[in-house]
Amino acid sequence: MLKSEHLLKTLGPGILIACAAIGGSHLVWATRAGAEYGWTLLGLVLLANFLKFPFFYFGQHYTASTGESLLSGYKRQGSIYLNTFIVINLLTGSINIAAVGMLTASLSMPFLGFLNLELTYLTILIFLILSGILYFGNYAVLDRLSKWIILILTACTIVAVVLAFFNQSPNTVIDTQAEINPYTLASLAFIVSLLGWMPAPIDLSTWSSLWMHSREAQTQHKATPKEVAIDFSIGYGITTLLACLFLALGALTIFKTGAQIPQSGIQFSKQFIELYTNSIGAFAKPIIIIAAFFTMLSTTLTCLDGYPRSLATSFALLNNSSNQSNCVDKKHYSLMLVIYALAASLILLVFVKNLMSLLSFAATVAFLSSPVLAWINLKVITGSNVPLKHQPAPWIKITSYIGIVFFTLISFLFIYNKLF
Repeated sequence: MLKSEHLLKTLGPGILIACAAIGGSHLVWATRAGAEYGWTLLGLVLLANFLKFPFFYFGQHYTASTGESLLSGYKRQGSIYLNTFIVINLLTGSINIAAVGMLTASLSMPFLGFLNLELTYLTILIFLILSGILYFGNYAVLDRLSKWIILILTACTIVAVVLAFFNQSPNTVIDTQAEINPYTLASLAFIVSLLGWMPAPIDLSTWSSLWMHSREAQTQHKATPKEVAIDFSIGYGITTLLACLFLALGALTIFKTGAQIPQSGIQFSKQFIELYTNSIGAFAKPIIIIAAFFTMLSTTLTCLDGYPRSLATSFALLNNSSNQSNCVDKKHYSLMLVIYALAASLILLVFVKNLMSLLSFAATVAFLSSPVLAWINLKVITGSNVPLKHQPAPWIKITSYIGIVFFTLISFLFIYNKLF
């Protein structure tokens, strides 16, 4: 029987994954899906969340079942799997941090504009502040902030969608006949980007596994698989709900207006704020700005922690003859934190004027790596070291195979379309 005090001590890693996901995939790709294609991509968004569900779940479930991090499971299966993860991490980490950091900085302009800093330098300043918070506060700060931010954002978004629905003018009422068909080769690049970050890149499944060890150290409670399933379900459920709500906001307020999604960070954030205020009313603008800013701040914070933490753990495992390396060495973690912050800052200097291109590249890489990481996660969770009673249920295994086949086929179609 689950004890409420134990469950409360377990809650955290699943909600942190929701915070990491919402910033890029929801604010950018789900909103664009609704703005450019109306409601036609809602089914695909739900499908993406459903098919990726097992692979994110495996991250926390493996740790609860074996006591090892998911990355330790990669090492147990063979160094090639861990090296594959490291390559993907290095290829996408700095880009993703740069992209979400830029959005955070652009949303901070209303109350940090007095600093008179260009967007690039404001983003770098935010990186410095967040890196300091992570160095001195580490997981405890992440855990406390994420729960409040998710509650505020979910409430604000639900209110915005309800008001947007009832405030529709006659020419914006849902009309499926007028919607654009996105399921064409011309739209394939957008579909791939949407799927890559919806609800998040699969490599983030390793983060929640590592955060479980940090949560255990904080609360002195080792979570059971049942407790972890609840934490994961809450976080993933919120993530899926918000994806649908952001798509709805794009469909209800931008679609059919002819408005184009801006390519620069500042213009994108301005239009996002207008999207909310047009739905709720000008009186709510300050609340919306604060909620949106702290949402992106939370995403940037989790990315700045997750990428260095997972890479530091991976290198520690490669240099360790055993498969055990659950707690990250502070010195190595700090070094990776500095490297990622510097690399993200350098990327900003090049891509500051074209946010969407930066996001598109990162999302495309995330999608193309999905079949590989999905297969590795399935291989790890079905390994001989996982007790039979904790092996995935048959329906989860079937869903996993369907997901791997689906992502592989779309990846081949995308590559073929690019080459030929």
